[in-house]
Amino acid sequence: MSKEPVNKSAKAAGTQEGAKPAQKTGKTRDDRLKSALKANMAKRKSQARARSVVNDQEN
Repeated sequence: MSKEPVNKSAKAAGTQEGAKPAQKTGKTRDDRLKSALKANMAKRKSQARARSVVNDQEN
């Protein structure tokens, strides 16, 4: 019987702790995706500028 209260408290603690890290993980994941998207857009913009300079020099 001593195992049952431990399991119940572990489930309750897991539920409470499980929800909080999931929210933190979600925010950090969103932050990572946002910064990766921003970096990717900057890279593509730089590449587009480089291509337009090369095309202008050829014409």
